[in-house]
Amino acid sequence: MAEADWTYLNDGLDIATVDRGVTAGIDRPPGGGNFLFAFNSLAAVEGAVALFANLVDFAPMAKGASIRGCIQRGPGGGPTGFSPFFFLSCQGNSVNDIAYLLGLSDDDPHRIVLRKGMVVAGIPDSEGPGALLASGESFAQGTWLHLRLDVIVNDNGDVVLKVFRNDLDAHALGTPPDWQPVSGMAEFIDDHLGINSGSQPLTSGRGGFGVAVKDVTRRAFFDHIELMRQV
Repeated sequence: MAEADWTYLNDGLDIATVDRGVTAGIDRPPGGGNFLFAFNSLAAVEGAVALFANLVDFAPMAKGASIRGCIQRGPGGGPTGFSPFFFLSCQGNSVNDIAYLLGLSDDDPHRIVLRKGMVVAGIPDSEGPGALLASGESFAQGTWLHLRLDVIVNDNGDVVLKVFRNDLDAHALGTPPDWQPVSGMAEFIDDHLGINSGSQPLTSGRGGFGVAVKDVTRRAFFDHIELMRQV
């Protein structure tokens, strides 16, 4: 996807608060290209900034989707106070809308977490409100992770959520990924009765990526993002 294929969600932090854009100044993940997308918070303000794919049939997508990409909690002013994430099934075009978020928790060390909630909250921690699944393994700041979230809408209205990880050391970008389930993150069924998550499942919506911040010089990096819709 090109830069023009992405639009910022409304109500996000402005560029004077969180700088953002494509850069060659950061080390890319193994096999990465010449550039990546980075966020850098410039003020101690709480909020989020996120982009969604604005292509035809993607804004919104009528059913589920799959998003894959490389993500890192970059070194900066501290190990906490921020969380980068991918999102799917966002219910509107604002960071205040609800979505499924897969990202890196605001912990030190951090975990891979699947959460259902407002985009603006990001991934507060591995056991916070709306957390559905968390990885058994934790990771140090500055670690590149190649993650995938599948949101599959079944005919009965249930939504099946699956999380995978590709080992970049063994399968660098540019080679076929080897998607494996993340330890501790078994398949989650967001049932149409609202029992498992406490609310009705999200059966359509927008997909993209972003970061939630609470402090200054918090940095998040993304590369090789792919988005596919369920048909």
